[in-house]
Amino acid sequence: MHRLLFTIFCCAFLANVHAQTTFSVSFPSTQSKTALDGRVLLILAKTNKPEPREQVSDAVETAQLFGVDINDLKPGQTTIVDASVFGYPRRSLKDLPSGDYYVQAVLHKYETFVRKDGHTVKLPMDRGEGQNWRTAPGNLFSKPQRISIKAGTKQSFAVVMDQVNPPLEEPKDTRFIKHIKIQSKRLTEFWGRPMYLGAHVLLPAGFDEHPEARYPICINHGHFPANFDGFSETPPPANMDTTDYVERFKIHGYKKIVAKEAYDFYKKWTSKDFPRMLIVEIQHANPYYDDSYAVNSENLGPYGDAIMYELLPEIEKRFRGIGQGWARFTYGGSTGGWEALAAQVFYPDEFNGCFAACPDPIAFDAYTVFNLYKDKNAYYAEGPFRRTPRPGQRNYLGQVKVTLEETNHRELALGTHSRSGDQFDIWEAVYSPVGPDGYPKRIWDKLTGEIDPKVAAYWREHYDLLHILRRDWKTLGPKVAGKIHIYCGDMDNYYLNNAVYLMEDFLKSVQNPSASSEVAYGDRAEHCWNGDPTQPNYISRLRYNTLYIDKIMKRIETSAPKGADLKSWRY
Repeated sequence: MHRLLFTIFCCAFLANVHAQTTFSVSFPSTQSKTALDGRVLLILAKTNKPEPREQVSDAVETAQLFGVDINDLKPGQTTIVDASVFGYPRRSLKDLPSGDYYVQAVLHKYETFVRKDGHTVKLPMDRGEGQNWRTAPGNLFSKPQRISIKAGTKQSFAVVMDQVNPPLEEPKDTRFIKHIKIQSKRLTEFWGRPMYLGAHVLLPAGFDEHPEARYPICINHGHFPANFDGFSETPPPANMDTTDYVERFKIHGYKKIVAKEAYDFYKKWTSKDFPRMLIVEIQHANPYYDDSYAVNSENLGPYGDAIMYELLPEIEKRFRGIGQGWARFTYGGSTGGWEALAAQVFYPDEFNGCFAACPDPIAFDAYTVFNLYKDKNAYYAEGPFRRTPRPGQRNYLGQVKVTLEETNHRELALGTHSRSGDQFDIWEAVYSPVGPDGYPKRIWDKLTGEIDPKVAAYWREHYDLLHILRRDWKTLGPKVAGKIHIYCGDMDNYYLNNAVYLMEDFLKSVQNPSASSEVAYGDRAEHCWNGDPTQPNYISRLRYNTLYIDKIMKRIETSAPKGADLKSWRY
């Protein structure tokens, strides 16, 4: 009897193992006659509006995602996605309930790089889209198709990626906005192939009429800009549609508000009393992310030096910048906030002030909600009898949107070896040393969250901005005193205010010299609060390019060296 039950159990177990849902994904020779490398992403959603690939997110409504690395995949050859493939938010195909789904596949193409450091790696080169697997030109994808999954039965679905993302059109120059692109000698040497830096430059009113004028320059750091945003010479139409709704701000008609702010900026920019200067947005997308964090990195290469000593001088040469540290300023929010402060810290003589709004973690002992140096696990607070998940995002009421584990698992499904093109992976790519395989050393196990203290120690010495300021204040202090301005909402969605609190404590207490800095918080303000307590966040976040002008002008007046040009650009 026992033997019969055991036999029945084994048969049922084997039947269940073989009764799996699988997908075979391929591309035809009409899309590529050569074999391809990359990451096959399979997405399942409950609706096809928008397409499934547009529904992958940190939201609870996210589509289901699975990812498989492919090497030398030939036309017509299939990649199998089965229950063994890691997924997000469900880890395996076997965990999907029965029901109707829309399925879509994407091939995020990788390129082979033979780097100067001797490593050969495969990565998704940016193709002008700002490192976005959904829209990257040349990426293959399938049309969404409706399927029915019956859990516990053997099913196989064929998905053919017979579509391709088209190339993107380069932005065109206007009267005020000019575009520049240079090949970087430093980055080309590091990556072993031509690498470029670009920028969008907003020219001051009267630029052509005043050829004798030379201008201060402001670098507005941030994510990849397709064009100079937030500036328009025409007002929004009076009958512009205002039915759009932004859940985050609980407001209708936000697109019209954005358009009006862009036109208002144009009117201020061209007004008689507005200071004449250059404002620059940099394009430095790379094989890991939509920007480089504007610093030198073992994995990304010398982006900091390339921007500072190749791109910036070329901009100042072409557009008559003053070209001296007293006439250069940086500002930005989020990623751009970190970059603004990092540029001031790593190139202290080259800038005369930074305005860092809602910066990415500027102290790693408050790396969002945990201490990178003391905690053992990034995903869980651990006690002797309990593990509590750490939150990853919240709203202004503190309601949690996603956990750190969930957002990191989404990245893991999107790409191995820090190749997701997303937030935690780019921090890892920028801050980590190169691993033996040529890819960034993991700061923590991407699956379990277990932190590597040796990698954390490397991060501390090279990119922890609070630690670096504290460690090097004797030499850095005299160069950055009076230049640091930091702003953050005290309900920042990503808990970035926690590191700002630690930085504030240091800046308030440090002596010889005093920091003479500014740190301010927005009450109940969420991400992107940038220092204006008189306006709601949905307005102030659109005013970076005018918000700090008065402080910049005061700094110039009080710190410019004797004989400096303070007149040619004040017409």
